[in-house]
Amino acid sequence: MLQIAVLVSGGGTNLQAIIDKINSGELDCKINRVISDNKDAYALERAKKHNIDTKVIEFNKDFNENLLSALEESKAELIVAAGFLKVLSSEIIHRYRHKIVNIHPSLIPSFCGKGFYGIKVHEKALERGIKITGATVHFIDEGTDTGPIIMQRAVAVMDDDTPQSLQKRVMEEAEQAILPESLKLIAEGRVYIENGKAKIRRIIV
Repeated sequence: MLQIAVLVSGGGTNLQAIIDKINSGELDCKINRVISDNKDAYALERAKKHNIDTKVIEFNKDFNENLLSALEESKAELIVAAGFLKVLSSEIIHRYRHKIVNIHPSLIPSFCGKGFYGIKVHEKALERGIKITGATVHFIDEGTDTGPIIMQRAVAVMDDDTPQSLQKRVMEEAEQAILPESLKLIAEGRVYIENGKAKIRRIIV
């Protein structure tokens, strides 16, 4: 069973998707700890409802040091950034190389990088008039949204979409599907890195 820690800053809809898949038996993982930089994050309440250990880390000069300690204490084998809005230190990334995954609400490399997070991604997508968007699960590296891509899923953009309606559909149709799916592949040992790219081993029957 894969031991994971989940980093959150807000509502925790993707955290809930992971919890639901674990509880249904579809995902062979255990969430050892949910960590947030925001004491008011509703994601913490979601965790507590399922008796998952939680920890809030105040954002100050010792933030990254305290976060690393909290991660190490959790004994997690994989870190999941599920709507986490703080940049991880190079020390944390080095310590958990190819063991930190992130969900981003666009088809990377579109609408990603510095300044692209949350509703801002969807606002910019609609401003540009794109017809297809989606979500991406990738490993975190020292860049911003530049790590190896594990999985992506496309979502159609409607003519009458608002940033809020598009955000909701991307969450429901893409993010909440491919994040648990990616964790399942990792738990099964099927994701590996080759020449800087994430690849998935096929099951031969």
